Amino acid sequence: MKLSSRASLIVPLLLLAFCLLPPWARAEGDDLPGVDTRTIVVGADRDYPPYEFMDKDGRPAGYNVDLTRAIADVMGMKVEFRFGSWSEMRSGLQDGSINILQGISWSEDRARTLDFSPPHTIVHHAVFARRGTPAVNSLDDLRGKKVIVFRDGIMHDLLVRRGFGNDLILTGTPADALRLLASGKYDYCVVASLPGMYLIRELKLGNVVQVARSISSQKYCYGVKKGDAELLARFSEGLAIVMQTGQYQAIYDKWLGVHEPPRFARERVLKYGAMVLAPLIIGLAASVVWSRTLQRRVARRTEELAREVAERKVALEELRRHQDKLVQADKMASLGILVSGVAHEINNPNGLMLLNLPILRDVYADAVAALEERYQREGDFLLGGVSYCRMRDEVPQMLEEMVHASQRIKRIVEDLKDFARPDAVAAMEPFDLNRVVQAAVRLVDPSLRKATTRFAARYGDDLPRVWGNPLRIEQVVVNLLINACQSLPASDRAIELATAYDPAGGRVTLTVRDEGVGIPPEHLSRLTDPFFTTKRESGGTGLGLSISAGIAKEHGGEITFTSPPGGGTLVSLSLPAMKEEPMS
Repeated sequence: MKLSSRASLIVPLLLLAFCLLPPWARAEGDDLPGVDTRTIVVGADRDYPPYEFMDKDGRPAGYNVDLTRAIADVMGMKVEFRFGSWSEMRSGLQDGSINILQGISWSEDRARTLDFSPPHTIVHHAVFARRGTPAVNSLDDLRGKKVIVFRDGIMHDLLVRRGFGNDLILTGTPADALRLLASGKYDYCVVASLPGMYLIRELKLGNVVQVARSISSQKYCYGVKKGDAELLARFSEGLAIVMQTGQYQAIYDKWLGVHEPPRFARERVLKYGAMVLAPLIIGLAASVVWSRTLQRRVARRTEELAREVAERKVALEELRRHQDKLVQADKMASLGILVSGVAHEINNPNGLMLLNLPILRDVYADAVAALEERYQREGDFLLGGVSYCRMRDEVPQMLEEMVHASQRIKRIVEDLKDFARPDAVAAMEPFDLNRVVQAAVRLVDPSLRKATTRFAARYGDDLPRVWGNPLRIEQVVVNLLINACQSLPASDRAIELATAYDPAGGRVTLTVRDEGVGIPPEHLSRLTDPFFTTKRESGGTGLGLSISAGIAKEHGGEITFTSPPGGGTLVSLSLPAMKEEPMS
């Protein structure tokens, strides 16, 4: 599933936070436990486009507003937007008139009085000035100048900490700051890059331009008053779900996709590419060395066991099976250590590449007309040391390949972290399998609609409840449905889902049948092996079914696969039913 380049910085954190959060009810209805019926007041800056603002009809609009609405819908929450100056919103959060701020930059100082969700994007800040004003390279170049910022914003906090207090001119909103600069007063203005460019265009401030790009990048989060862990947990969980279902990407493309931050120079692309590849190569080399060491240990131990129990072949085979399990566990432990050590170093530079490669692609597309005009006028010329005739076809392909490679790095790291990390103790509770399956179907509805026009679901009546963690089982159902979607060669092939209760075995079952390409007999026994996949070329990592099998085992259940000759697959998940009266 495609995610925003911004989201690649924080999706692993969201997934980890999601597993640590308390479970919340998934189904709609006031009679269900965990559903909050109160109206949550969401504070927003009245003039901070394209993130949040009041449109020409006086309605809340912007990236933050659409994201909050999507989270509220998926979590079953009621929200009310309250707009005002940023200073008023900050004060309202402290006095309790506002429950949550939907867009606030994280800082250590703010973290002393506020709690933050994982960031949902990165905000880049820039320096603006009137045309003809000398350019600057950093915030330090502003010393001794009169600098306009809006009150209580992150740049106000940052500049005060760096000793600019006496030279700061404070306004209520970024729009007020840019108007003041355009009127001929003071020297520079520091605001977020996207709102700055948006307001310059909307307010027609033709004499104001950027003179320094990306002088500071800040994590942009949801923020609550210190200690309001319950509300923050719900928004963090909803944010994780929205990112996984594709809604985040649509919201991002609508509001921010056409306003990317400043371009990456070729040298910086190469630099950060090296930062991504070097740790990955080192990590892979360490993994190979460790694997070979384990193999040598296994070989020595196997020889010792063979000498000790040569006359007892049955016992020897049993010991070998146990030994293989220990080796696999040791490998997974080493993988967990490796992932925790390099994931951050890989994700950060890779995120920057994902963030800026699309803008490079758009910049080149915009420049093609001018380059073609020069080519028609002057003939062939050098571009980056290579002839333009060659580069005009190769540059777009190079950029696309870099985007796909970065996205694959992100997917691999996320799958490795999901598989190798030590799980926190999940909260266990009785739950209705039908409701969990229905929630999973809603999550993957876009994928189902795209894959097939013949999806059918049958939910068994009076199913007994199951003891376990509903969110973990929901993850298993999502994995099975996504695999079914990916197996279909055409949209006229069907996917069927059914739940039932087996009184004789005392188990509740879920079956997913697809009319896909099927599974070769030699692969059936290896489907839940870590890193085994038949979809390597399309980005598969071989961890989804292995994770699902592990979750089923944790709940005392199992997953089985059947693929008859001629195509199609039947997957069955069975879980032990609680010893109680069936739910009405």
